[in-house]
Amino acid sequence: MIISTGTASGKSLAYLTPAIASCLDGGTVLYLTPTKALAADQLRGIRDLRITQVRAACFDGDTPYEERTWVRKHANYVLTNPDMLHRGILPRHAQWSAFFRRLSLVVVDECHGYRGVFGSHVAQILRRLRRVCARYGTQPTFLLASATASEPGTFARRLTGLEMAEVTTDASPKGSTTVALWEPPLTELRGEGGAPVRRTATAEAADLLADLVLADVRTLAFVRSRRGAETVALTARAKLADIAFSLSTHPSTVTPHPNPAPSAATHPNSGLAPSDQPDGGDPLTSHPDPGPFAADHPHSGLADFGESGAGEPHSGEREPLVEVGEPLSGVGGAASPQGEAGSAWALPEGSDLPDKVAAYRAGYLAEDRRVLEKALRSGTLMGLATTNALELGVDVSGLDAVLIAGWPGTRASLWQQAGRAGRDGQDALAVLIARDDPLDTYLVHHPEALFGQPVEAIVLDPDNPYVLGPHLCAAAAEIPLTEDDLPTFGNAAAAVLDTLVTDGLLRRRPAGWFWTRRERATDLADIRGGGGAPIQVVESSTGRLLGSVDEPSAHTMVHTGAVYIHQGETFLVELLDLEAGVALVSSAQPDYSTFARDITDISVLSTLRSHALGPGTLHFGEVEVTRQVVSYLKRRLQSGETLGDEPLDLPPRTLRTRAVWWTLPASEVAALAEDGFDLGGAAHAAEHAAIGLLPLFATCDRWDIGGVSTELHADTGLLTVFVYDGHEGGAGFAERGYARATDWLTATRQAIASCECERGCPSCIQSPKCGNGNEPLDKRGALRLLATLLDP
Repeated sequence: MIISTGTASGKSLAYLTPAIASCLDGGTVLYLTPTKALAADQLRGIRDLRITQVRAACFDGDTPYEERTWVRKHANYVLTNPDMLHRGILPRHAQWSAFFRRLSLVVVDECHGYRGVFGSHVAQILRRLRRVCARYGTQPTFLLASATASEPGTFARRLTGLEMAEVTTDASPKGSTTVALWEPPLTELRGEGGAPVRRTATAEAADLLADLVLADVRTLAFVRSRRGAETVALTARAKLADIAFSLSTHPSTVTPHPNPAPSAATHPNSGLAPSDQPDGGDPLTSHPDPGPFAADHPHSGLADFGESGAGEPHSGEREPLVEVGEPLSGVGGAASPQGEAGSAWALPEGSDLPDKVAAYRAGYLAEDRRVLEKALRSGTLMGLATTNALELGVDVSGLDAVLIAGWPGTRASLWQQAGRAGRDGQDALAVLIARDDPLDTYLVHHPEALFGQPVEAIVLDPDNPYVLGPHLCAAAAEIPLTEDDLPTFGNAAAAVLDTLVTDGLLRRRPAGWFWTRRERATDLADIRGGGGAPIQVVESSTGRLLGSVDEPSAHTMVHTGAVYIHQGETFLVELLDLEAGVALVSSAQPDYSTFARDITDISVLSTLRSHALGPGTLHFGEVEVTRQVVSYLKRRLQSGETLGDEPLDLPPRTLRTRAVWWTLPASEVAALAEDGFDLGGAAHAAEHAAIGLLPLFATCDRWDIGGVSTELHADTGLLTVFVYDGHEGGAGFAERGYARATDWLTATRQAIASCECERGCPSCIQSPKCGNGNEPLDKRGALRLLATLLDP
């Protein structure tokens, strides 16, 4: 069964009740979660029940080795993650025989996180789990819990290989949520091709986080990357430190309001609108009247990183979300009693303001993460900048506001993150801050694409041979494979087994298929990466190991000259040695970030499906992509201003994957050329914008996909635009684009048309990873090209 309902709707109770009952009846329970944080949170909740017959324990990478033997022998409620199940439990199933013989329930929590290539890996891990259970004579019930998802039963069947009942009715009580769509302003800075640059989403998030913490509003800021989360926390702390200093030296600069001010939801300059606006209008796209930027506000003491002159407003100005001295009524934070002079609330102690903000992300030590979670629940921390590590069901009740810096990838993730606030049933505030990106720009100008729309179907492909092959090897190493096992692993298993035998990875015997190598079969599957041995990140001066990066990502994350952030410390990569598998870094404090750029060639291997699209043709099939990182951009941290483009010498990487592509006949192309459009620039601009908009229709990130465009492709002989999956064998994203092509390309055209720039900018047709320096690009040509393609 899969339970697919909204945040804080009672899913935990729905699986906890039968799980506890199973333990009381002498059975065992296996609980799977995508993150260690959620497992630790669930463990705390179970122990708070104080039921002595329930012996619950976490078994993951944070579990001390001396405790692992006890968990295997005595625990009857084991909380773990797919990584540990893959590497630590299934390969050693004989040590878990007593547990598996009594296993009655498998809980797969927050299963909407299992999508794309990672989800395909988890699907095969669950099939291996079912096979091991059968070995010990059990057939446990699988109970899945998910945030609201489209077609949850279909997704759950693909994930587990089992028939699924689904529960989708959500009658849980909820407070109202005020939602703001926040578009950072254009600045006076110019990027590539003279395009205007918006103030960055992370800079806006840091300002808003500081404002809300100052207003005593408990806030969670979701940032898309680990680096971004660290940056937002550090910047907000610096702003609060400035305020604390000004309070200590000039206490008269803060004047209490004589009367309580209106809430943020009704503040005349806030630009926010309650979701139940009575007049039936669409307040979410309205913009507030221009007001003083926070740096110039007499109460804020905040400073803007893009300031054009002392005390002078510039094109990057914005209103502070909450003025110092105002309560945020209805959003739960400003609960302090009235002061003697009638002020709405007392200002927090200035000296400890910076300590009220911290960062939270994967990569921290387990004890550090637990301390941060506890501090946020207790109110010691008022602001936390985090990656999606806290998106899932960790109980951080008592939050008043959520900031979301950049589109999180799916509507499901958006509502999951927004649902972190108001979890006790109180009213809440959620702010989506748009990045300088086509999809973000499209959404803030087309709120109808967010509100009243169903969430996306979750995309995964368990039959991907590059995923299936390693797991068949792992399954054979656990228990030799037989013909009877093949239905468990899907229709593609037989063909993939033949390939594995040919490649010498498995041996075929009359009794089945056997793993005969000395190395661990589980090492073949990098379930969260893209394959290849990880690159170790080492501090050159001390030899300290900071962390690791999967091999495909190393070319873009830890190339020579890259800025690398680890637990708040900033490093510069001195050398990337791919042969040794090491990236040497040194401590530094650069005022810029780095973005790798690559060039791409693509060839068509086979066309699987085609159909007409206007005067052109839409295709889906297999391709071979050759990518080479050739340079990296330096961009100023807060403004996004381009500082330089440095060359790199890295080897090319070849990828066999799947793509969607469209072609236009020569007659249509000739008409575009006659009208003076740059054909290459038009196709290039359409490709960039299409990559940016595909995540609205397929559960992916723009960094999961790539594209190539050309006036005349060698394999098609026509003007061709490709968008391909950035994972070996494909991940299902391009196939989803093929299925939704008309909607996808219509939204792409609307995104370009609605952007206020003249010739193209990062909000519409420029790409941060373009290997050609975003040249050539023709915005008008892209609009004409897409209009031609969509002509019925």
